Amino acid sequence: MTTHVRHPYLDHPGPIAFAHRGGAADGVENTVAQFGRAVALGYRYIETDVHATADGRLVAFHDTTLDRVTDGSGRIADLPWEDVRQARVGGREPVPLFEELLETFPEVRWNIDVKAEPALLPLLDLIERTGAWGRVCVGSFSEARVVRAQRLAGPRLATSYGTRGVLGLRLRSWGVPAALRRSAVAAQVPVSQSGVPVVDPLFLRAAHARGLQVHVWTVNEPERMHRLLDLGVDGIMTDHIDTLREVMEDRGVWA
Repeated sequence: MTTHVRHPYLDHPGPIAFAHRGGAADGVENTVAQFGRAVALGYRYIETDVHATADGRLVAFHDTTLDRVTDGSGRIADLPWEDVRQARVGGREPVPLFEELLETFPEVRWNIDVKAEPALLPLLDLIERTGAWGRVCVGSFSEARVVRAQRLAGPRLATSYGTRGVLGLRLRSWGVPAALRRSAVAAQVPVSQSGVPVVDPLFLRAAHARGLQVHVWTVNEPERMHRLLDLGVDGIMTDHIDTLREVMEDRGVWA
């Protein structure tokens, strides 16, 4: 059961399907071409990551360096945009600026993992300049980084819990007192962490009691997708965008 909408970002009928990095299984993650394929399939929520270049340009890219997925090399934070823009993901697709994505896909809502501190202020500046507050949810493994984003932007910014917040919510679900910030709109979590289950009925009940949605990453197997939807999760992030669409269509919840 989807919880009460606390932010325009979450205004969506039924469970949310997120294209993780646009659909990383296709081999050209975090590119305009891959995001375009997800949108063509009907995805309106896309997960991506941001880093800042040496000259402060905000790029949609997961890794700290270009080496794994492009024909370029080097740390993004050490390279100017002019160098990063020459790299090709999978040898063929350019690394996009996040501003370009906001313009190219005006109907998409973006779930953004802020991978490094230097990317935070450029991201908030861009959201302010483009008026994209209702289209963005900011998350990070670093709870301190998300808290800082929330303090700077206020309630107009949707945020998810970082690692510490998720741990606090897990403890609350077991009846253990734990402090939790009130400003998050979602807990975005793996199915399990270090062998310890995270997503179960207790966790969902604790999250929903606080008005939080639960979005689970990164789920690629149809059987697991069905189990999570049976449990009542509010969103699933996947690399296999065709598979998640098929599962949700079979269940009559593809919106």
